[in-house]
Amino acid sequence: MKKLGRLTEYVITVLIILSINFFLPRMMPGDPFLFLSGDQGEQISAYSDEQIRQYKACYGLDQPIFRSYLSYLADLFRGRLGQSLYFNESVGHIVLRRLPWTVFLVCGAILFSTVLGTALGSLSAFYRNRLLDNVLYGFMMFFSEIPAFLIGLFFLFVFAASLGLFPLSGALTSFSPDRSVVQVLKDIIHHAVLPVAALSLTRLGGMYLLVRNIMISIIPKAYMRTARAKGLSRYRIFIRHGLRNALLPLTTRIFMSLGTLVGGAVLVENVFAYPGLGLMISQAVMVHDYPLIQGIFLVITLLVLSANLMSEVLYRVLDPRVKDGEG
Repeated sequence: MKKLGRLTEYVITVLIILSINFFLPRMMPGDPFLFLSGDQGEQISAYSDEQIRQYKACYGLDQPIFRSYLSYLADLFRGRLGQSLYFNESVGHIVLRRLPWTVFLVCGAILFSTVLGTALGSLSAFYRNRLLDNVLYGFMMFFSEIPAFLIGLFFLFVFAASLGLFPLSGALTSFSPDRSVVQVLKDIIHHAVLPVAALSLTRLGGMYLLVRNIMISIIPKAYMRTARAKGLSRYRIFIRHGLRNALLPLTTRIFMSLGTLVGGAVLVENVFAYPGLGLMISQAVMVHDYPLIQGIFLVITLLVLSANLMSEVLYRVLDPRVKDGEG
């Protein structure tokens, strides 16, 4: 019964999000066909009133709002995300082309912030109330309060524009044929360093605090004192006895932070002109491309909900007491 209740909650959540996803873009002032022949932000129309009526009829925008809503739901159940008004291309194809870049940024940020946050949090706990702990704590609190796009702008001006260590924009160097797979991978990583670093720093503080607090509560335990009395190395104590007990809340935090990271990635991608869903959705909003806005928001929503569901499943796998409690 409890599993059925959770499934019902997810279904209701998806339906509410689908409704918001449909009605919210249409509440924006302006007409999508004023943008089709102009640059971003310019309300230019090269169409007559008759042509605009024909386009609206073609895309189903001349129907009553609730009939359009039902048609939207019916298309979704058939696996259709619609046709982009501005790019004149299937929304599904656009999303599939841009999604891997966003996933790459988010996964890189999760990996980097988790590994570094775990290491620094454990180090800070072992040297609690000493100089190292105080410096790390202040550093983490400072950067965790700064939005990712501001950190990205700082990195862009300093490391890309001033020092020239990294590219200013994009995800891959253009007009570079005859390169090996290794060279292409290096180029992709080189372009992703600054966006991933900007995203990671905003999440690093949360990971650091979580691991630090867990390790502070674990270090005084009897089994930790026994391990030290056996003469085990600090590294082995940390891995086998400390980190093992921190795995459950750490795993939950990783998946629960996915939504925040995706939201941060939308802004960071615009700072670095990174060709992911974040940059595409800003372009879609500028030109009032309703189907594309709906498709991108839907994909992002499903990613976040899937991450929450996976966190619950892993929680039950890692902690059998949850299953026992259900019985």
